[in-house]
Amino acid sequence: MRVTLNECEIYYEIHGKEDGETIFFIHGGPGMSDSRGDVSAFSALGDQYKLVFMDMRGSGRSEEKGPYTHEQWIDDIDALREYLEIEKLHILGGSYGGYLTMEYALKYQKYLQSITLRDTAANDKYNYISIDKALASNLPGIDEEMLTRLFGGEVRSNEEFKEMIRAILPLYTVEDTGNNEAKLNNIYWHYETHNFAFSTNKKMYNISDRLSEIKVPTLITVGIHDWVTPLECSEELAEKIPNNKFVKFENSGHSPHQEENEAYIKLLRVHLAANLISLK
Repeated sequence: MRVTLNECEIYYEIHGKEDGETIFFIHGGPGMSDSRGDVSAFSALGDQYKLVFMDMRGSGRSEEKGPYTHEQWIDDIDALREYLEIEKLHILGGSYGGYLTMEYALKYQKYLQSITLRDTAANDKYNYISIDKALASNLPGIDEEMLTRLFGGEVRSNEEFKEMIRAILPLYTVEDTGNNEAKLNNIYWHYETHNFAFSTNKKMYNISDRLSEIKVPTLITVGIHDWVTPLECSEELAEKIPNNKFVKFENSGHSPHQEENEAYIKLLRVHLAANLISLK
């Protein structure tokens, strides 16, 4: 489905139980990711919950229309909440989507019942670990110049963006799934969205000093082999967010919700059940 929010056409899907409590899912990877990964990973929750998936502006099937700022993206999330007439929601954000989930919580906390953070961070200070791990992998196509431009938001085209992601894709999972080429060919590439997010947003992004303001129950999850938002990032979140449960997935990289899906869904059900809106 599509709806115009804040003068931008946004693609979204609703799955699951129509009268169930609502979960919003916020994807990561501006300009290369979209909601399809979350639809695949979390659809099992539809037996109890109403599931709302959206492609953020400038990503996936949504319109390429800036600004691609964190403020605009979180306002788009809330505009969809308002459009769907949802008073309270649970929200799950992974990777870059976790940035937006935490910033949404800081601005719109009154609408939240709980949040789940998956492999995300409060700042960019551990970026050097990601660079070191990538260089140490000795994978073809990875060098310091490429990583500097990728992480610095200096990608020159969608074609170059695809080649860069092809090089680093094996780093994301513990086991090689063998379908990386199919993944690459299935991506909606928006290099300008990525460039703004990484050249502008990430350089300004640091909410470490505000994490204590997030009061809603928070589930923090991370794959211990994550290279791009390493374990140290989630440890900082667990240290500074007051009302949290912190769970590490021992056999996952950046995507425990996919790599250990059954265990992740089981954990998420417990978290959600403990924070049902109807019980408050």
